[in-house]
Amino acid sequence: MADPHSAGRGADEPVVPDGRRRRGRRLAAVAAALTAGGMLVSGCAAEAETPVLTWYMNPDDGGQQMLAEQCTEEADGRYRIDASLLPRDAPAQREQLARRLAAGDSSMDIMSIDPPFIPELAEPGFLAPVPEDVAEATTQDTLEGALDGARWNDELVTVPFWANTQLLWYRESVAEEAGLDMSEPVTWEQIMDAAADQDKHLGVQGIKAESMTVWVNALIASQDEQILEDPSAPAEEISTTLDSPAGTAAAEILARIGDEGLGGPGIASMDENQSMLLFQGEQGSFMVNWPFVWAATNAAAEEGTIGAEVPEDIGWAQYPRVDEDTPSAPPLGGINLGVGADSEHPELAYDAIECIVRPEHQAEYFVTNGNPPSSAEAFEDPRIEEDYPMADAIRESLENAAPRPQTPYYNEISTTIQEHYTPLDEIDPESTPAEADQYVIDVLRGERLL
Repeated sequence: MADPHSAGRGADEPVVPDGRRRRGRRLAAVAAALTAGGMLVSGCAAEAETPVLTWYMNPDDGGQQMLAEQCTEEADGRYRIDASLLPRDAPAQREQLARRLAAGDSSMDIMSIDPPFIPELAEPGFLAPVPEDVAEATTQDTLEGALDGARWNDELVTVPFWANTQLLWYRESVAEEAGLDMSEPVTWEQIMDAAADQDKHLGVQGIKAESMTVWVNALIASQDEQILEDPSAPAEEISTTLDSPAGTAAAEILARIGDEGLGGPGIASMDENQSMLLFQGEQGSFMVNWPFVWAATNAAAEEGTIGAEVPEDIGWAQYPRVDEDTPSAPPLGGINLGVGADSEHPELAYDAIECIVRPEHQAEYFVTNGNPPSSAEAFEDPRIEEDYPMADAIRESLENAAPRPQTPYYNEISTTIQEHYTPLDEIDPESTPAEADQYVIDVLRGERLL
């Protein structure tokens, strides 16, 4: 997922740094004065000489805005990057981007795109091709998982910016009591047994949302399988593999957590933030979640909302395995940057993207906004290990991460999974996967509506 820990704002409420608001008010006052004095025309003419690139960005803690300002300054008058904020909710971001691109909006110069939505935008030709020199310059040291999420039909169609993945976080006291050696890979069965034996809860995301698709996909990918056998197949031929041995094993894990209440009493509404809060409490044991939880937990300890001993009891490891002999394939999230096919300034847009994704900028973005780099070089920045001692684990996870189903019909597949795999205590491993498979087929053939 793109940014589960963004500030809690409404989807239509713009995020504007206070400094920018003040600058906006000052500029408005100056403009009014110049208009009264008959001087505004020359000011507009001067500004018109600098091409303006609009960057449609997802909400964060202001890091993308800072990068836009930095790269505008470094452009030395060749272009200016203006920000346009997308909704906080990832599906709403997809909808706005798709509608604008389909309408031929020429302002779509730079777009922050969640990896699962890339095929839907690339297949109809909505994205401007990535020039070969830009592809070479921006992906020389890109981590494998992030690079996979930037492609469609084996072609790079977007530029990796920041990447995201989930780790297995654990309370060291619980792991020790269970006799688990966390320096070695552990399985879902082991952590479920440990939680059950100690009457603890697992931090998982059981809400009917994109996070459920993230979880189901990771469980299947961790068995070296894919939800789609042929992602590029046309709608009338595409089908999922949820009704398979791998799909059944995934459903059994989900069902056990639901049936035994291992995710806590509020599992049906448990998102990334709620599962973090559960993990921080007395019933916390193990949790699968994104790296934002580390900074958030330390901040809570400093503020006194949780005990100072909690961060000291937290360890991290690679995502749990489904089968002990098969390496896990952690979830992949993050943001890639694309250029609209109808942009009036595609060359300048890609020039700006090269600036935005430079390793030093990715490292700065991580330490200020908590979003990991897609660049291996960026991880060498000493500030990263200081702030995120699990940086090596994040980097390893990104190397092994598996993207969600890459298909133009991702929305249909994700919505189907969310509908059929929630609530967890109603999952039947013998029937749910088959019902979900058939539902996808019916929807894609126009025989059923989502």
